[in-house]
Amino acid sequence: MPIEIRRFGAGNRRPEGPPGTTGLTGQVVHSDARGVIVEFAFAPGGRIPLHDNAGTTAWFLVIEGGGWVQVGAERRRVGAGEAVLWPAGIGHAAWAEDTPMRAIIVELAGADDAWARGILEGAARRIGPGEAGRVPKGEGRLAPRARAQRRDPSAGEPD
Repeated sequence: MPIEIRRFGAGNRRPEGPPGTTGLTGQVVHSDARGVIVEFAFAPGGRIPLHDNAGTTAWFLVIEGGGWVQVGAERRRVGAGEAVLWPAGIGHAAWAEDTPMRAIIVELAGADDAWARGILEGAARRIGPGEAGRVPKGEGRLAPRARAQRRDPSAGEPD
């Protein structure tokens, strides 16, 4: 099977987004029954207005620049290297202010099926010095190594 390459980025974008979107161009990279992957480029002041996707969950991955996102009533500043979950059925929006922003949207078809795959939700957090829950430094050592038996060189086996 030959390698499939799809072009996106500058020179491959067209106006994109839900109704009311301004200052945004994009390119669909992939789309099938499993989901959609789209690259978006926000011009300064570009905006995807508050809307929701009833049956799909999406990840908004900022790959260049930065701006703002909204999920429900909460608004947060985001920058390159950050990903924001847009849950199905909850209003979400994104916008750039004075600088451009590029993002990849990965929209997943259907509901979250983590429960069916036995995945338990959890969270990790860094525990600072002096905080409750800090684990004391352990003491230990490696198990002693079994001594290799010296082989008889006349048996034709290497040492």
